[in-house]
Amino acid sequence: MIKRDITDIARKYSKYFSVLAIVGPRQSGKTTFVKNTFDKFDYRNLEEPDVLQFAENDARSFLEYRGKGLIVDEAQRVPQLFSYIQSIVDKNPKAKFILTGSQNFMLYEKITQSLAGRIGILKLLPFSQSELKVNSKTDIYELIFKGFYPPIHDKNIPPEVWLPNYIQTYIDRDVRQIKNITDYSLFSKFIRICAGRTGQIVNLSSISDDVGISVNTVKAWLSILETSFIITLLRPYHTNYNKRIIKAPKLYFFDTGLVASLLGIKNSQQLNEHYMKGALFENLLISELIKFYYNKAIEPPIYFWRDKLGREIDILVDTDNGILALEFKSASTANVSFSKNLEYWNNLSGNSPNNSYVFYGGEKSFSTKAAQFLPWFKLNGILNESW
Repeated sequence: MIKRDITDIARKYSKYFSVLAIVGPRQSGKTTFVKNTFDKFDYRNLEEPDVLQFAENDARSFLEYRGKGLIVDEAQRVPQLFSYIQSIVDKNPKAKFILTGSQNFMLYEKITQSLAGRIGILKLLPFSQSELKVNSKTDIYELIFKGFYPPIHDKNIPPEVWLPNYIQTYIDRDVRQIKNITDYSLFSKFIRICAGRTGQIVNLSSISDDVGISVNTVKAWLSILETSFIITLLRPYHTNYNKRIIKAPKLYFFDTGLVASLLGIKNSQQLNEHYMKGALFENLLISELIKFYYNKAIEPPIYFWRDKLGREIDILVDTDNGILALEFKSASTANVSFSKNLEYWNNLSGNSPNNSYVFYGGEKSFSTKAAQFLPWFKLNGILNESW
């Protein structure tokens, strides 16, 4: 079994808090993780109909346990449990609960009100590059095509078989739980159109026109994808060096394999020749950045910067040691022109070239006056150095 990077901090959190929530997309490995990490805890899964009925009909009895604590899988299925858990941990501070969910608990007002100060929340995404031991021998386009969902790697299920079924299950089950959508074929069209806009500035009106839904519906459906950890909206950098900056977010998916499947890409060779190749390469590294911080229980301090003249920095990382400026280029051969926007940014912001990086699809490392050029698989090393 692949050890998850979040293991140590999850154990610490379980000591600090009476309630620990592990949230993340369906099939990201949450159940396997909690059952192995907290193997002395009792376990109950609300996906099972009889267990769900038990929880709904007799919450107090449901929450009783004999082990060191109780794991409740897919806890968002019975929101009223949270008030009962609050009462239990207030009366007995030594009580321990581990909750998992494929939706973001923080978006549930009743939950955050009930368990404020009592709950620690960690986000577990599919495998990271560090967990899969990615290195110079890794085929990057095979990695992008496969994505990082555990069943593809643990069970060697072909991504072209597993991912379309995952997408259908997500629409049929998870979307139905979050919001009562009547036209699921239209939602399917929506998510595929979002995949085609990976790495782009979100244009609500354009998506509205392409799907044939209102702008307010686009907003609501984007929120569904965010809530269930399918997409993330990357915000622009907040410091206003220049009034002519873009303020709308950019859209990325948490998993590149999911994007490839939604785009109808059949294999890694087709991906290597696809017009979305650069966007998927960029998405791969941005999702890795997010996982790096989530696995340390930190909201990722990452942004993009772009002005209205089109000058752009793919990622700015706001660290304790200053801003890291990162550019991502899928080309296997480096070109010094890749760092032209970094040079502009450094002059504008006073940022040091020592904190500026171009991660590209090749294997050589070198420096220019504007930035350091590094292979894509060295991103984690730089993040760890800046930590």
